[in-house]
Parts: sequence; structure tokens; C-alpha cells
Amino acid sequence: MSGTSVVNALTVLLILTSMLVVETKRLRLAAYMYSIQSLVLVSIFLSLAVFMHAEPLYIWSVTAFITKTILVPYLIIRTLKKVGEQEEGKSLKTTTSVFLAVLLVALSFVVVGSFQVYAALKIKIALAVSIAHFLLGLLCMLTRRNALKQILGYCLMENGSHLTLALMAYNAPETVEIGILTDAVFAVLIMLVIAKRLSKGFGTLDTGKHTLLKG
Repeated sequence: MSGTSVVNALTVLLILTSMLVVETKRLRLAAYMYSIQSLVLVSIFLSLAVFMHAEPLYIWSVTAFITKTILVPYLIIRTLKKVGEQEEGKSLKTTTSVFLAVLLVALSFVVVGSFQVYAALKIKIALAVSIAHFLLGLLCMLTRRNALKQILGYCLMENGSHLTLALMAYNAPETVEIGILTDAVFAVLIMLVIAKRLSKGFGTLDTGKHTLLKG
């Protein structure tokens, strides 16, 4: 099996874990699914490092493993313990949400299919998945009413951005990756603090109920 085939096969696992993160109602399980997904993302970074001789991606793999696979899921689960397990609210039915997710994945493949850049031809599947990943995160943020689930949606978008960056600029200096990861972790930390205050102040993380208070 070629390096490109390995990377493309791993990206399919990203789509599956993304769907589980978006659709599962149990927030703790969604956090675990995100951790597994991040581990797959690290495997993709390592595969790109080996097959494309991209040494900076070894550093990317280590930093992504620490922040995405361990730190961010730990922070989310710790927040869940403090605010208590809450039922996730949805603004869409599951069938509608799954249909939209499949539509976004198909749209990503159509868009990437029109690319004629030589560097992107061999990794079209992986590139389409990275864009789909970003869109699935956006879908999660827009259609979920629980603040922690929306944070997980942001994390999915961030994973999609990282995969696109790794595919298109795998020889970029590792300082770029470290800077992006640091910003992402701080963003998650700030959002978790806001979520805890919302839960403490209003007794719920349902953002739909929070909007009712603005009048």
C-alpha cells in the first residue's frame, strides 16, 4: 500500500469519528470520540512525515498528541464533572442533521474534484475530508444548543484546518503549528470558563434557553 493510500484510508476514519462527535447525545462519549479522532489525526501527521519526508510533522505529531488527544478532552470532561452531565439539546432532528452532514461531505468532494493543482491531485480524498471536517464542525456549532457540544464543534473545525495545513504545507516550520495549537488550546480554555459561568449563573448549558433571557 502506498503512502497516499494510507493517508486517504486514515482520513475516512476522521469522517466516521466526526459523525459520532456530532450525533451522539452523551457529551462525555462525544469528548472520547474527539480524543480518538485526534489520535487518528496524529497518525495522519506521522504518515505524512514518513512518506513525504516532512520532518516538521514529527514535531506537529507530538504537540497535537499532547494538546488534542489528551489535554482538550481532559478539560472538557473535567468541566462536565463540575457542571454535571446534561442532556444535549438539538435544534434539528437526527435524520435532518445526518442528511445535512452527508450533503456537506459530498459538497466537499465535488469542490476538491475540480482542483487541477498537481500537488493536490494525489491527496484529493484527504483534502476533501479535511474540508468536510471543517464544515461538519461548523454544522455542529450551528445546530447544537449545548455550549460544550458547540466547543467540540469548534474543535472539529480546528482539526479540519490542521489537516488542510498539514496536507498543503507539510514542510512549514514547526513554530507555525505550535503557535496555532497554543491559540486553539487557549480558545478552548476561554470557552470552557464561559460555559462554566453560564452553567453556574443559569443552571443550564442550553444556549437556546440563554437567548430567552436577553429580553
